[in-house]
Order: sequence, then structure tokens, then C-alpha cells
Amino acid sequence: MDKALVFIFGVALGVLVVIYREKLQQITGDIDFAERYLGSGGTFTLYILVGLGVIILSVMYAFGTLQLIAGSSLGMFF
Repeated sequence: MDKALVFIFGVALGVLVVIYREKLQQITGDIDFAERYLGSGGTFTLYILVGLGVIILSVMYAFGTLQLIAGSSLGMFF
């Protein structure tokens, strides 16, 4: 049940970030490092990447692959 809720809210949040990236840019303004490293319109590109990242991470968590990757790569530190 917990994983299903994370999946639903994560995908919804990611989709909302991608859809409303222009409104987010109006609220936050241009992000300097995104404009510098991602080129013109880098703020919008950053919001798309963040939204897709949230979607991918929530899907990975729901199917257990995030725990598998984190356990195998970071498990030696904990």
C-alpha cells in the first residue's frame, strides 16, 4: 500500500512539474546555473528533468529497483 501511494503521488507530482513549468519559472525566476549550463531556456529544461526524475524514481521505488540499486551500491557504507 505504501509503495502504491508513493507511485501515485510521485508520478502526479512529476507530471504537474512538467505541465506547470512555465508557472514555476514565473514564481522562481530564471535559475542562473541552469541558464548557464543548459543554454537558453535552461530553467524550463531543468524543470522537465526534475519532473522526469521524480517520475522515474517513484516508479523505481514502487517496483523495488530503487532499493535494489541503493542496497547494492550504498550498502557497503551502512
